[in-house]
Amino acid sequence: MPQAANRVDGRQKRGARPLSVVVRLLPACALVGLVVLDWIGGFYWVEECGPVKLAGALLAVAVAVVSPRFGDRTLPLAACVLGCVSLAVSVLLNLRMTVGSQALGFAEAGALTWLLLNVARRGRPSWAVPVVPVLLVAVVVRPVSVHVRQSTVIMALLFALAAVIALGIGLGTRLLLADRRRQAAALRLEQRTEFARDLHDFVAHHVTGIVVQAQGAQAIAGRRPELVPPALRRIEEAGSEALTSMRHMVGMLRDADGEVALTPLAGIAEVRTLVEEFSAVGGARARLDLDGTFEDLPVEVTTTAHRVVMEALTNVRKHAHGCAEVRVRVARSGELLTVRVGDDGRTRPVSGGGFGLKGLAERVGLVGGRIEAGPVTSGGWAVEATLPVTAVLPEGVAA
Repeated sequence: MPQAANRVDGRQKRGARPLSVVVRLLPACALVGLVVLDWIGGFYWVEECGPVKLAGALLAVAVAVVSPRFGDRTLPLAACVLGCVSLAVSVLLNLRMTVGSQALGFAEAGALTWLLLNVARRGRPSWAVPVVPVLLVAVVVRPVSVHVRQSTVIMALLFALAAVIALGIGLGTRLLLADRRRQAAALRLEQRTEFARDLHDFVAHHVTGIVVQAQGAQAIAGRRPELVPPALRRIEEAGSEALTSMRHMVGMLRDADGEVALTPLAGIAEVRTLVEEFSAVGGARARLDLDGTFEDLPVEVTTTAHRVVMEALTNVRKHAHGCAEVRVRVARSGELLTVRVGDDGRTRPVSGGGFGLKGLAERVGLVGGRIEAGPVTSGGWAVEATLPVTAVLPEGVAA
């Protein structure tokens, strides 16, 4: 597949990186703070078991901090080992200690609870299922490992409540992500099915033209044979063009990860219709500027241009508050076709929750183009796509 300069995804990823760093740093800082709090509270000052408790807490915090780097199998395995170590320390405390309150400590329990959340969220199910009970028992048992009395039972119940809440958050997040993946897969399947229909219409359209030209050549062969060679050349050119474009489209259809969305055999005339319909609905008025010749554009380029305009106008209708005018410009310069849709509404952030711009950037990349979307200095928002007139074949598809 050709490499596209996907500025939309780039901006989303750059915006998500600081948030991801914060999400990772906050739990780490909180766990380190709990270690300090336990130290101030004197939970590690026990003569015989204090160093063991401190070592166990530091080990748990270290594993929790680096857990985002673990895979879906390594994470449950590391959490299981840590849970077993915590249970072993609880047994040691039960054998050596006599003061029950000194068995407490929030850092180790916090680290185990954080690991429980992450195991439930992204651990491989076959590995996560046996690990979750181990972590739950390790968290709950520690307060009552030395003495079972009212204060230690209350702490054990509070720890259990925190662990159950973490488990619920992890499972809820897992289900939410699974549902989003399912929706994305369903969207790709729907778009690929629609694309297959487009391919059928495209082939029928071109083959019909070739048949008509062949019938015309046959009809004039007896009366004016000098016109047959030019007719045959036109048939050859039409067949070559149809074959090349069909290879492009079949290559896109074979791309397992491509989110293809096309409007059947759409061209520049359909772009004009889109703009007119947008203005007819009311609200913002749209204006179309055309520059260049568009008669010989490949069908995959015109359908992509149509898709860019359609998606951009849809986003204007949904998100451009206070918009009075939308300008659509389609210009051809040499071997490049530029499609730009700009509005004068209030600027808005790029949302990473939907499939519109992401699918559009993927679609533009399939034909070797690039797309940019964002606020403009004069105010408003603009989407601009640059498409090569000679579309690039997807990787692995012969010319």
